[in-house]
Amino acid sequence: MNARIRDAAGCDRASPDGAVARTLQRLSADGASIAQDLVAAEIPVALHYNDESFAVLMATPCDLADLALGFSLSEAIVGDAGELRIDGIAESLEGIAIRMTIPDSRADALARRGRNLPGYGGCGICGSADIQSTLRAPPRIESPLRIGQAALHRALAALHRRQPLNAATGATHAAGFANADGGLLLAREDVGRHNALDKLIGAMAMQGIDAGGGFAVVTSRASYELAMKAAQAGIPLLAAISAPTSLAIALADSANLCLAGFARDRQCAVYAHPERLEQQR
Repeated sequence: MNARIRDAAGCDRASPDGAVARTLQRLSADGASIAQDLVAAEIPVALHYNDESFAVLMATPCDLADLALGFSLSEAIVGDAGELRIDGIAESLEGIAIRMTIPDSRADALARRGRNLPGYGGCGICGSADIQSTLRAPPRIESPLRIGQAALHRALAALHRRQPLNAATGATHAAGFANADGGLLLAREDVGRHNALDKLIGAMAMQGIDAGGGFAVVTSRASYELAMKAAQAGIPLLAAISAPTSLAIALADSANLCLAGFARDRQCAVYAHPERLEQQR
């Protein structure tokens, strides 16, 4: 059951999944007061494949099955949802452990990648043991999808309304997937932008949503790992409210991914494959 708190302004607020109440001292020109506030939870989430530890993510502890599947797909650990079995999600004082089983051939390939260091809330590729495993090339996106600018801005507006955790805490990113008309089908939140996208990809796979039939919008910069995850999932267009990086643009160009940045205020800048985004007339 979600908790409720009364903040310093006297407003009664419900705690969404992924938020925890904390006591604080609020300082103002009128002096100091004690209040409670909702903050985003961030804890270590350890991913184990075939009883071997692979990575530790600093994540918000909600939608964890989505996170486990989405990470496994976007990192090319498995090729489809049918290759992954989630055996258990266990919480302890140290954090949360997600134990999964994958085919032996996948486990052998994973062992050669050698990632077992932490991936912090702001980093999706921390812990990769070498440059080759970090800068792997995703499959080229074959979807012929094109969308109109109005659909993009419709999805962005809808995503703004689908962030209860950020509305309560002001500390999380969101990723959403929309159909070609801009109807937002799913949204997920996390303190880590890459975790939010992984949760989205996992939820899409669980619900059988065709990644090639729509596009993704994210409330962050378009970093390399986000472009990689979108391309690996087969999403043909990724739009971010902030800027892309040079490596994200290069990857998007090679993967046939339309990459848009500064997507806000009914404008955007398209850095790769602008032919996918039709201009308004």
